[in-house]
Amino acid sequence: MAFESLTDRLQQAFKGLKKKGKVTEADVREMMREIRLALLEADVNFKVVKDFTKRVSERAVGEEVLESLTPDQQIIKIVNEELTATLGEEAVPLNKSPKIPTIVMMVGLQGAGKTTFAGKLANFLKENEKARPLMIAGDVYRPAAIEQLKVIGQQLDVPVFDMGTEVSPVEIVRQGLEQAYQNKNDYVFIDTAGRLHVDEVLMDELSQIKALAQPNDILLVVDAMTGQDAVNVADSFNKQLDITGVVVTKLDGDTRGGAALSIRAVTGKPIKFVGTGEKLTDIEVFHPDRMANRILGMGDILTLVEKAQKDYDEKKAEELATKMKENTFDFNDFIEQLDQVMGMGPLEDLIKMIPGMNNVPGLDQLQIDPKDVERKKAIIYSMTPAERENPDLLSPSRRRRIAAGSGNSVVEVNRMIKQFNESRKMMQQMTKGKMPKGMDQMFGSGIQGKMGKMAMNQMMRKQKKIKKKKMRKKKK
Repeated sequence: MAFESLTDRLQQAFKGLKKKGKVTEADVREMMREIRLALLEADVNFKVVKDFTKRVSERAVGEEVLESLTPDQQIIKIVNEELTATLGEEAVPLNKSPKIPTIVMMVGLQGAGKTTFAGKLANFLKENEKARPLMIAGDVYRPAAIEQLKVIGQQLDVPVFDMGTEVSPVEIVRQGLEQAYQNKNDYVFIDTAGRLHVDEVLMDELSQIKALAQPNDILLVVDAMTGQDAVNVADSFNKQLDITGVVVTKLDGDTRGGAALSIRAVTGKPIKFVGTGEKLTDIEVFHPDRMANRILGMGDILTLVEKAQKDYDEKKAEELATKMKENTFDFNDFIEQLDQVMGMGPLEDLIKMIPGMNNVPGLDQLQIDPKDVERKKAIIYSMTPAERENPDLLSPSRRRRIAAGSGNSVVEVNRMIKQFNESRKMMQQMTKGKMPKGMDQMFGSGIQGKMGKMAMNQMMRKQKKIKKKKMRKKKK
């Protein structure tokens, strides 16, 4: 995930403060030097780094911080607030038209991911707003772009308007919009052409499309992998088209993340969405405060909860909770839960969204192989229906048979059964509103650890309230 190296460097910068009871101006200067280097290494724009460190320094050497009993926490809080301000303060939604359709024009350089992201956005709105979008194939210079958009449209059951490659993009957009008005589509996404670099021909064409379509949003799609160049591209497009927002793709890759930190400060335009993977569902609304928390290793519990609410079947979740509480959770339920959790994205990324988990030794090396999940499923599928429903039946001879049937060793079968028993025990404790034994220690003692414990306790309290509310409803 992007920002991992930046997160590590920032946490190293804060470590020196945590060892001190009091912090001096010299300590703050040393920490700011480390933060400045960390940001520059992450490919953050030099002017942005200079302004950011100046603001943090001015606030961090204030009397209320230096005289505080917990100066390290105060300074981390200041860094968090200034990081959030640099990223844009709050999430910015699409500019909706008072009358349908809302027109969104996708622009950017070739290869940035405009076509795919048009599909991701269409799917996002279809799922979250029950929208009826239309996508217009306006890139006539790359025939593969039209075919790609049509394939995406078929996958998502979203209509795509195209007129091939022999008609001008402006005419295609004009006729596409007419169809959208006739069919009462509430969103239109215009996929435009890109070049390998910014040039007059490209900008002239985009300006004509803008004049015709009068889009509510002009979203610039930039590739996080391009680093500082993404900021230069954003600045050029903004000056010539007056973009309304930015979309950052490939934020899940091995990037330094500097572009995302610089774009808002350089262009003054908000990042509205980010791409977090290759699937058409891998899209997130950009929340500056949550991203700042992630960068500082404080997790992102709100996004994790939203993912769980979106991808989890509420009825099935209630059934599982009841089974856990009654200790009737079996291997069939275990498989169902594995499938639902894996559907939320890479497990290592989900774990890092929990506040405090960055303090767990070796977590940065954690890689959960999807094949390992498949091996677990193969072991379970080699059990008889009775064994899946009643794990207590699994005697040594049965385990040997399961190992042979699934192509695994007895050691691997035993390990999987042990993991199942431990997770069942832990989940049973959580359904009773208790922090599982030992979990509170893994968060550590720093500010991230305190936030982790606080977030977990809040979730426990919330769970208790929901249960009480349901019980009251049942009594009525």
